[in-house]
Amino acid sequence: MISVLALISPSNKSHGQELGAMWGTSEEENKYYKIVNIPIPPEVPMRPGSFEILPDKRLAVGTRRGDIYFVSGAFETPPNPSYHLFASGQDEIFGMSWRNNSLTITQFGEVTQLTDTNGDGTADRFDTLTNNWGYAEGHEFAFGSKHDPEGNVWVALGLSGSYHSRNIYRGWAVKVTPEGKMIPVCSGLRSPGGVAANKEGAMFCIESQGPWNGSCSLKHLKEGGFLGHPASYNWYQFVKKMDTPKIEPNTNSRISIERKRVKELVPPVILFPYIKMGRSISGFRLNQTKGKFGPFENQLFFGDYTLSIILRATTEKINGVWQGACYPFREGLSTGIMNVEFSPEGQLIAGGFTTNRQWPVRGEAPYAIQRLDWTGKTPFEIKEINIQEDGFLINFTKPVNPLIASDPANYSMSTYTHNYSAGYGSPEVDHTTPKITKSVVSEGANSVRLTVEGIKEGHIHDFDLSKIKNSSNENLVHSKAYYTVNEIPKN
Repeated sequence: MISVLALISPSNKSHGQELGAMWGTSEEENKYYKIVNIPIPPEVPMRPGSFEILPDKRLAVGTRRGDIYFVSGAFETPPNPSYHLFASGQDEIFGMSWRNNSLTITQFGEVTQLTDTNGDGTADRFDTLTNNWGYAEGHEFAFGSKHDPEGNVWVALGLSGSYHSRNIYRGWAVKVTPEGKMIPVCSGLRSPGGVAANKEGAMFCIESQGPWNGSCSLKHLKEGGFLGHPASYNWYQFVKKMDTPKIEPNTNSRISIERKRVKELVPPVILFPYIKMGRSISGFRLNQTKGKFGPFENQLFFGDYTLSIILRATTEKINGVWQGACYPFREGLSTGIMNVEFSPEGQLIAGGFTTNRQWPVRGEAPYAIQRLDWTGKTPFEIKEINIQEDGFLINFTKPVNPLIASDPANYSMSTYTHNYSAGYGSPEVDHTTPKITKSVVSEGANSVRLTVEGIKEGHIHDFDLSKIKNSSNENLVHSKAYYTVNEIPKN
């Protein structure tokens, strides 16, 4: 076994693309969440793309090259892993889920069920559940979920490049039943990443910045919905009981405007400000570790490929529409993060690789599996932001200093949105500065209710709480948060 750190390759910064400034919080983050390397032996050609926890508590790793390894000892302290090859010959495994003594994987061209029928530790039966989507070129990725309560696997299918859907169902999300029936769910994706559910069981996927997407975002896979990129309209003709939207969105517009024109358009749940909060956000997972990972139970945790960081997010449903906030969490991982998974011990497993496909990555290791271990100390953080009919409720992980927190002048907020356009990406546009008129600290000082004039639907609300301190006069580990407002609660 050798250390992941010994595998560092020459810098990927030679691509010359702007990665932006780091948060500068790694040293403080390390007091609460340690980065632990899980060694990979040099003879294992590891390019992690997905993870699963097996019934015997081993870690399953699916790779870009199509191998599946079962790893013992990955969760020990310190890690003492051994790698067993369970299967090979697959292709870009970006989703894995164990059910009924079989491993279901989502790979480039199909959803496959792998079974070890004779108990020798190696897959010997490979059943194609479905391959009813088209694929022909390298950008047409497929990302899959865990099984939902009905046993379905949800799959998000990337376009043929950024602008076209040349093969059937490219740009769609589909679900695959345990019997192998593929059901188209919604259209309008561009280049999706991970697929997972929130605590309420609603299914979401990550979308990448590009045409019709001003930034990376979290999108709700609403049945019958259109998620923003019209290239995939051409496959409605093959979908039963789903009509083609009567109109397409206008370019150089805004999501909030086009929602009123295109009734099927589902707005992004969370917009991640570009580079400030990720550049190529990838796999994500719901934290249900029952407190083993600190004070963020039932929140979503995301990897980012380009910036080698971990983000977190919260969601809520307002007037029937999902929206929510994103928050910085941990920087300084060693490679491009493709996926994450929580271990039975409550550690967050994160892994991925770098590539020669001209995508820059801040972390320089060619591949790695790492984990975040909570030290048991509670960081002073913005725990969650919820919208109110006239402002926002901010919950903290520790009691705030009530004298400081009760002064509205100690809070700063701006808003902005993006062009909704056929062009590639967007700058931040339509800036406003809401007025915070009142701040009321709760009994116990764990939350503050802000009264705000000028909340803007369709905008990111950018919070700066750098002046807020806790009752021990400590600063927040991360003083920034970003709430996407699709709807304002009705009285």
